[in-house]
Amino acid sequence: MPEASPRGTYLVIAETLRNEIQAEQGNDTLQSEADLMDSHGVSRNTIRRALKVLEADGVVESAPGIGWRVVRGGDRRSLAERMTDVIEEDSLSVGDTYPSEAKLCERFGASRTAVRRVLAQMEGNGLLATVHGKGRTVRALPTPTARP
Repeated sequence: MPEASPRGTYLVIAETLRNEIQAEQGNDTLQSEADLMDSHGVSRNTIRRALKVLEADGVVESAPGIGWRVVRGGDRRSLAERMTDVIEEDSLSVGDTYPSEAKLCERFGASRTAVRRVLAQMEGNGLLATVHGKGRTVRALPTPTARP
């Protein structure tokens, strides 16, 4: 029996898929989930978790009726980085209203699930606060980070 990965199998698969996508520039769609399950010897849930990691990083996107499509060109920052940068790009201050989920989905071309996941992460990091019935507001400004 193979030894379990200390990192989490879905993270290992996500990294493998990321490397395959970077190495293969021509194909814009991924294999079906069933094919990925067979080739990696894991369950559908494990494949979906790996794909969600890649989706949150802006590497792939779900395409209804097609499957998973590779995101080529454009902004290669993760969705979390792009959503955090909204505060600076839109010149928001502490107490200002943060854009709605619908506007963020449209702006970044991301699923509502991916946007909600990042919003929860931003709230957990203390950047945003949610007021029931009023939406989200900026609670703190992000600390500047050096990017390559």
